[in-house]
Amino acid sequence: MERSKPMSHATRKNIGVIGLGIIGRGVAGNLRRKGFPVYVWNRSPRSVPNFVGSPGEVTEICNYIQIFVSDDDALLQTVEQLSGKLTPRHIVVAHSTVAPDSMRAAAEIVDRRKAQFVEAPFTGSKAAAENGELVYYVSGKDAALREARLILQASSKEIIEIGPTIGHASAIKIATNIITAASVQATAEALAVVQVLGLPMEKFVEAMRSNASHSTTLAMKLTKMLNRDFEPHFSVKHMVKDMQIANQIGLSNYLDLGVTAAARDQLLEQMHWGHGDDDYSVVARKYLHEPAPVAGDELQLEEEPEQADADVPVAGSIERETQSKQDVTLDVPPAPLVDVASGAAGKEATRLRRGFLKQLLSRLSSGQE
Repeated sequence: MERSKPMSHATRKNIGVIGLGIIGRGVAGNLRRKGFPVYVWNRSPRSVPNFVGSPGEVTEICNYIQIFVSDDDALLQTVEQLSGKLTPRHIVVAHSTVAPDSMRAAAEIVDRRKAQFVEAPFTGSKAAAENGELVYYVSGKDAALREARLILQASSKEIIEIGPTIGHASAIKIATNIITAASVQATAEALAVVQVLGLPMEKFVEAMRSNASHSTTLAMKLTKMLNRDFEPHFSVKHMVKDMQIANQIGLSNYLDLGVTAAARDQLLEQMHWGHGDDDYSVVARKYLHEPAPVAGDELQLEEEPEQADADVPVAGSIERETQSKQDVTLDVPPAPLVDVASGAAGKEATRLRRGFLKQLLSRLSSGQE
């Protein structure tokens, strides 16, 4: 593992990247290729250039600090670890998809140190990060946004300014993910209808290509779903997190988010079956039992349009993730996976599934997940 020694002073062009998951690694590599000095930290040490010993050391060396961690707790812990050495010369850019309230709490910690804070959740995948083609949704004060823009441009193809209010960019990201999750769940159900009626899947694929509801997500996911290719680009556990945030926003504002809740429940069911680390398109498993490879290379894009914060969590988060897999093993027999629930068997499957979901949601709300 290559370690750097702290510099005597920070230079304005030095960039710190905290969180070396899929996106953090890609962004750091892209920045280096473009000539930026990059210093990195991750909870699990990595054999990469300029790996430093702590978040505080990143703060000593770099004026710009980009944070790619997985959830609300990880973001707040990271900012707390940085805060002791933050000064007015620092700009902290938070890229995690978290609840708006958590993003505001992170900003307040940074503000107390008179440093600048930019909220910048993103959409894009591993390839997009490596090639500098992410899309950022950003919020923050004008001065902070102007100064951060140069750094964000180095890893993006577009920067969409949402406004000055911290939390608004996170809300936009959550809203876009509602559509993404619902679209894939609807596709899985459509495939179930096509399959149960004995229709050729390739005809459904062909019909969708020129359908008004076709999208980049479907162009990229549909063939993978039919081929049972659930390699993670955006994991079930991350999408569950985002749908939980969306539903909490709905409850707080007296909104009936029925589709969002349904998409979350189907994802939770996949977590129950041990597929939390698979791609969220794994919701198709319960409908498609036999492999049915479908030709159509033109549908397979090189990169995903959506990518959750696929990073290595900071202190405490790994232990929580390990515990979460244990927590979902409940004393409730799994509901049988059937194509179309009907009759007594279907009613029993529905009853069991609802009982499991009620218990799992109770645990999530109590902080066990």
